Amino acid sequence: MTRAAPALVAAKTPRPTLRGLFLLGPAFVAAIAYVDPGNVAANLSGGARYGYLLVWVLVAANLIAALVQYQSAKLGLVSGKSVPELLGERLSPAPRRLFWLQAEIVAAATDLAEVIGGAIALNLLFGLPLLVGGVIVGAVSMALLLVQSRFGQRPFESVIFGLLAIIAIGFLAGLFITPPDGIEVLGGLVPRFEGTDSVLIAASMLGATVMPHAIYVHSALARDRHGKAVGDTGRRRLLRATKWDVGIALALAGVVNIGMLLLAAVNLRGVGSTDTIDGAYRAIGSSLGPGIALVFAIGLLASGLASTSVGSYAGGTIMAGLLKRRIPVYVRRSVTLIPALLILGIGVDPTQALVVSQVFLSFGIPFVLVPLLRLTGDRRVMGDYVNSRLITIVLTAIVVVIAALNVGLIVLTVTG
Repeated sequence: MTRAAPALVAAKTPRPTLRGLFLLGPAFVAAIAYVDPGNVAANLSGGARYGYLLVWVLVAANLIAALVQYQSAKLGLVSGKSVPELLGERLSPAPRRLFWLQAEIVAAATDLAEVIGGAIALNLLFGLPLLVGGVIVGAVSMALLLVQSRFGQRPFESVIFGLLAIIAIGFLAGLFITPPDGIEVLGGLVPRFEGTDSVLIAASMLGATVMPHAIYVHSALARDRHGKAVGDTGRRRLLRATKWDVGIALALAGVVNIGMLLLAAVNLRGVGSTDTIDGAYRAIGSSLGPGIALVFAIGLLASGLASTSVGSYAGGTIMAGLLKRRIPVYVRRSVTLIPALLILGIGVDPTQALVVSQVFLSFGIPFVLVPLLRLTGDRRVMGDYVNSRLITIVLTAIVVVIAALNVGLIVLTVTG
């Protein structure tokens, strides 16, 4: 007899609504990870150096991200537990603490990139010193986290959705001034490379797309947002709604990422000094005018603020699941802000710091993808919702490809 999936609590299944289930759902919060300042740097570099060549990489990366994020959300809905919680139950104390340590390091590397990106945006917009900008980004992100802590998840989702809309406008506005060549865009869907450096950029695009902290947090977000259904009918309805949630959110993130690459391909190709975000900002201003450059900088600021808030939220989820401990949100925010402020204070090149942070990020991807694959393929955890053989094969291939590409990215970065 087939083992049933674990029951979720509550006595009555509310009928899903358009707004409540997916328009402002958990996937939109997780999707912020895919339009953070690290993605901005990678996409602008790819478009400025190689034009439309790597469009296919972003399309493939987005499809992979959608599948992985749905698996994380499904795990949270079916099991009623987050990825960190399930791992915390299965690991003995010493491995559990080591796993938590690497996850926290990855979360800190993510936060580093996001705070630096927001500080760069404030410098571009107002001329603020990077250190002052970093402090402001940290303070605003703490306020966003307090919204979630005091008023609940839905208001937090609404704020993040608003920031995501600003990000989309900021990074796509330039395309309405100088639209890309449709034939060239279609040509960019053909998988190919042009030399070793294009492989490196493609690896960084794909490797940075599946963000570890987004996988950890999405399982908790989906559980907390939709975990009041009971019975097989309600659970299946929620899973269908979650597919829409993930599909719409990741489609929007994918359009923004591809839009950034196209913006650079049209306006920055062959232009010097576009290998940094501030250089790209100046080049956009020269090509499209100060208004578009201003909108771009506002989008970058929204990206930094939203993504660092989600990163801190994910860090709390990781600690609570693996160590069974919670600390006040303002304490966590203050502690995780310190490394970014130190880097900004000692004058490290901010764009280079963004690149290095992505290398640290890549270490954590297999640590979350492999457990996700095993948990969603375990009938004792998933019951009737266990992954099919086909999905297991596809996920295994994704894990192997992403792990290999990230190892290659680390090697190429270390060897120059």
